[in-house]
Amino acid sequence: METPRGGRITLAVVLRFVDVAVDALAEAREEIDALNVYPVPDGDTGTNMYLTVSAARDAVREATGGDPDSDLQEALAAFSRGALLGARGNSGVILSEMLGAVARRIAQADPEERNAHVMADALRLASDASYAAVGIPVEGTMLTVSRAAAEAAGAAAKDPGTRARDVFSAAAAAAREALARTPDQLAVLRHAGVVDAGGRGINVILDAADTVLTGRHPISVTDARPRHRIPVPSPPEVAAADLDPDGPAYEVMYLLDAADDAVPRLRDTLSDLGDSLVVVGGEGLWNVHVHVDDVGAAIEAGIAAGRPHRVRVTHFAEQLAAVRNRAPARTGRRVIAVAAGPGLAGLFEEAGAVVVPGGPGQRPSTGQLLQAITACGAAEVIVLPNDQDTVRVAQIAARTAEADSEGTVRVAVIPTEAQVTGLAAVAVHEPGRAFDQDVLEMTATARHARQGAVTVAAKQAMTMAGPCEPGDVLGVVAGDFVLVGSDLYAVATDILDRLLAGGGELVTVVAGADDPEGALATRCAGYVREHHPVVDVVVYDGGQERYPLLVSVE
Repeated sequence: METPRGGRITLAVVLRFVDVAVDALAEAREEIDALNVYPVPDGDTGTNMYLTVSAARDAVREATGGDPDSDLQEALAAFSRGALLGARGNSGVILSEMLGAVARRIAQADPEERNAHVMADALRLASDASYAAVGIPVEGTMLTVSRAAAEAAGAAAKDPGTRARDVFSAAAAAAREALARTPDQLAVLRHAGVVDAGGRGINVILDAADTVLTGRHPISVTDARPRHRIPVPSPPEVAAADLDPDGPAYEVMYLLDAADDAVPRLRDTLSDLGDSLVVVGGEGLWNVHVHVDDVGAAIEAGIAAGRPHRVRVTHFAEQLAAVRNRAPARTGRRVIAVAAGPGLAGLFEEAGAVVVPGGPGQRPSTGQLLQAITACGAAEVIVLPNDQDTVRVAQIAARTAEADSEGTVRVAVIPTEAQVTGLAAVAVHEPGRAFDQDVLEMTATARHARQGAVTVAAKQAMTMAGPCEPGDVLGVVAGDFVLVGSDLYAVATDILDRLLAGGGELVTVVAGADDPEGALATRCAGYVREHHPVVDVVVYDGGQERYPLLVSVE
């Protein structure tokens, strides 16, 4: 991709694209779910595509910290892997392979290549990859739409004066035209009076790219071409559709660690067991999707090929029944807290919170937080992300949960950017208060808690406090490095003095995994009692990685 002014491919544009694409899919998700009648009318194509792109976005954000000056190659690799690991459903798995193909082509681009040619070739490779991933390709689906987009992009790129923005505009327009023709190619769509759900998702993603590069906001083909307007059924109509009595009863998905040469045999075995087979990935990691009657045989095929994990099995009849029937009434209020260590998880659980594992290197995805919000069964949910990079992920999950619930659940995200501010917030949680008042009190407490930490530098870097070398001790206040030293205790006590300079009544000290006996934490508590005798101090075993000490002052 190039910037709207025509520069070369940049990470800034990639970061902008993933944000716009996720937001666009979130907005179109219900519409796409309602279109979902093929291959199984389970009403989840929009959700699966949204969660897949969200996982890719979360991965690239995790890898770069949102810094547009980060390494583009590493960011694209993270984007591709994130899509593969986070792919959901038939459409999501196919989409992950397409996104991976685009990312790999951009990463391999020669600096002398025309940007338009790179992007057109990327779309061609994405289309080829989607067809190769599917056991038996069917026309009138997202495959057809992506191929039409790739062909239009290739034709546009032949003109030496074409820019990447023109390539994506041509691809998006062709995809809209191809989407309108899908009912003519697939009888099940024609009978239901809808366009293909996966193809509509491809439209949304290409339109997002077009918007980022040109600033235009394309109109849906169903609005732009009244003579060809195709009705979108409501989800209950789709959910009530009968399953094919001759079709498989289960959807099986799993990640697979396997050598590349083991995959062809796996494809053959799974193809004999069922349909809707999609196997994507490479270099030892694969995402497998298939519809079967014999779940055990599908998993055994994976075991024969390598090591299957994150196995997910869905019974279609039960899934459709769940969509048709109203969910049980949600009641009460729950707190969802992201915890960076086992000790911290225990503290949040003791306070009544539902814990989602997190922390550096394993931050939760949008899908994981959405699952926690949905599964807790509460009508009112308060989310404590407890990490700066997880705040936006939590906000997206909250918006999605509220949209899914059709007004039956309220979700508030308190933007806690550290574990200790999350502990401060949950300490004043009171389910008996009105929801808005509870959120207000928890938010105010979190904001008034001054927080710091001590960590050890893993590499040479320039910080706000000056240069550091591997092994240096770094002091953190409010997320910024303010001190570089050589002794953990000396740096920790300096941070405590800084935090207490503005006063305080309670100091919370949380020992990390690198301080299993709590020796550093205990010494720091003693320091507070000696030098700040009017201040109360409590010590907890948090078990968090990378940070031997977390502290807060309330």
